[in-house]
Amino acid sequence: MFAGPLFARELIIVSRGVKHFLLRAGYVLGFFLLIYTAEKAVIGFEASPGPGPAAAFGQIAFRLLAFLETVLLTFFAIVSCSGRVSQEKDRGTLVLLLMTDLSDASLVGGKLASGLLTPVVLALIGLPALAAVARFGGVEQGQIVAASAVALTTACAAGAWGTLVAFWREKTFQTLAVGLLGPIAWVLAVEGLLLAVPSAGLLGGLDPLRALWAVTNPLAGGAASYWAAEAALAGGLMAGLAAVFFAVATNKVRVWNPSRVIRGQATAGPVEAADGGSADTALAPRTATARDHRQVWDSPITWRELCTRAYGKKTAVIKAVVILLVAVAAAAAWRSDPGELVYGLLPPAGVALVGVAFLGVLLINAQAVTSLTSERDGRTLELLLATEITPADLTAGKLLGIAWNMREAFLGPVVVAVVAAARGALTPGECVSAVFSYLALAAFAAMVGLHSAGAHRDSRTAISASLGTVFFLLAGNLVFLLLLVEARGSFALQFQGFLIFIVAGGVGLGAALNTGRSASALWLAASLLPFLTFYAAGSFLLGDGLASTLAVVAAYGFASVAMLIPATSEFGVAAGAGRG
Repeated sequence: MFAGPLFARELIIVSRGVKHFLLRAGYVLGFFLLIYTAEKAVIGFEASPGPGPAAAFGQIAFRLLAFLETVLLTFFAIVSCSGRVSQEKDRGTLVLLLMTDLSDASLVGGKLASGLLTPVVLALIGLPALAAVARFGGVEQGQIVAASAVALTTACAAGAWGTLVAFWREKTFQTLAVGLLGPIAWVLAVEGLLLAVPSAGLLGGLDPLRALWAVTNPLAGGAASYWAAEAALAGGLMAGLAAVFFAVATNKVRVWNPSRVIRGQATAGPVEAADGGSADTALAPRTATARDHRQVWDSPITWRELCTRAYGKKTAVIKAVVILLVAVAAAAAWRSDPGELVYGLLPPAGVALVGVAFLGVLLINAQAVTSLTSERDGRTLELLLATEITPADLTAGKLLGIAWNMREAFLGPVVVAVVAAARGALTPGECVSAVFSYLALAAFAAMVGLHSAGAHRDSRTAISASLGTVFFLLAGNLVFLLLLVEARGSFALQFQGFLIFIVAGGVGLGAALNTGRSASALWLAASLLPFLTFYAAGSFLLGDGLASTLAVVAAYGFASVAMLIPATSEFGVAAGAGRG
């Protein structure tokens, strides 16, 4: 096999796990629940809506599922592919793989194929859900195949990018941050280039979202074969991009690895004197030069998080990229038309705010979960537990470190909200509501990261569970708002249509939060959060910003406190005493 024994091992092990089958079943079930909810929200509870409304709903549902599947597969590919390499580095086993007779292509290809196994399987089993949408009318079978091909090739490119970054960077947080920032920066760069050079139409194929828009809107381009050509171009370019990333990673894997730290440790002491002297002289301890040492605070965890480069020197580059994206979003908010609405929901300034907030929450969650998993993988967590540090000291120090290290992610959406309010796209009350809602969501993301890191012994599982929980929550809320806009009817009818969606979301969130250690407060928080989210979304659409903000703060604040109390009371949660 091209991927070699690494992929063969993954193929055998993954197929035996219960989580593999639960993920596949849950993925298809989630799609069908979304179709059912969308049908009740858009069409209503009529037994026979007629061919016209059914075909219109088919187009809406297909567009929603196509974009959602592409985003989900891209996210899965980045986290899965980068996680497999980062786990080898954290456990110190990548050096052992480099010492075997595996070729560079087999090593990189094995990790890439292993990471893409889940996205490819999900793309294949998602075809029946998309085919079911075609039964409503308004969608051709060719569109379904084209949309699935674009989603799959985009996932392959994202997975290759995640693998390249994981082999390149040493710290897990840097790998996750650069991996998530890469696709966003890529899309923004392509769109900016198209704005600067409108005649370069072929460059649009580098943005898979444009190809999906053409596939889901086949009449937008005029010619009947327009959407097929766009899908073929985007799929070919994404496959070529994946090949480029794979080639670069294969060429540089032994240049980047082992890292400089390991090489420095291996060559720390000389074995013979430089002047030909005796071995005893060469091995004699060197005289240490006197230097001033930094004073450690009374809270060493806080000192380490705030005053040292615990997550690598390259985090400054990540911060610079975040600041650049915030500046782009602020500029877009300032130049937008306050009276225009995107999809009848938000002004362009609001879309920029949501995009920056989405990215900020993911980065905060990645920082939170890796702040604890890095301690466990570096064999320092057991040393901390043997000291006089209390659970409250550890949790407080990590939370302060998250707030300080990710201050750009915390403050970025606030800056965009203030700019949008100054432009007139948001009223002062809406600006305050948006800021408080985002801060509540950011605090929740930080606590989910620490909670997941403590609930799972395996770092890769903890990172996947943490980022997956936050990502699905954000994506679910966005889909929730879009379906509410499409819904036409009373509040009672809307609630009936969304009831299954709400209950399913609560069960999924409860299962994610209670993994490893169950608590009644966490189940209560998971049960209340979807209902309060529905109330907040409805209040937002009705123009009641205060009620919406209070509901968001109450829902996510209570969930954060429910995770914070056990983390500050005992080491069983923070140290990862739960199941792997």
